[in-house]
Amino acid sequence: MATIRFADRSDTATILRFIRALAAYEKLEHECFADEEGLRTYLFGPRPYAEVLLIEEDGEAHGFALFFPNFSTFLAKPGIYLEDLFVDPAQRGKGYGKALLVKLAEIAVKRGCGRLEWSVLDWNQPSIDFYLSLGARPMDEWTIYRLDGDALSGLASAKAY
Repeated sequence: MATIRFADRSDTATILRFIRALAAYEKLEHECFADEEGLRTYLFGPRPYAEVLLIEEDGEAHGFALFFPNFSTFLAKPGIYLEDLFVDPAQRGKGYGKALLVKLAEIAVKRGCGRLEWSVLDWNQPSIDFYLSLGARPMDEWTIYRLDGDALSGLASAKAY
């Protein structure tokens, strides 16, 4: 039987393995710069920025969910943003992904959150179908914007007025 637990510092290499596998699945390896040092610092350092759940069976991790808190001003409640959900391809179809989302929903309810949110690539129809089967709904009227690299640095050094 599979179990789900919060990851700790000793799981850093496993988390990195899942992140790299996810990047390969999403055809985004060229954008994946994660390393163990960064994960240790920002997941398990003095100020953790995110939490990680691992799903294991017989002592072996088969998937993960990395998430962090956000806040809904319209609800005046906290929320959870699921950054990554990944199950090893050889382990899919066993209910591990659903189990991780069930656990996240339990955590969200226990923490008084008003919502659990995530993004999915437009081409990832298997994941879209899976999420729809759980009752999730797409937020088609919203577009995600991002600043990174030079654009982020440039804005950070710009004069506001």
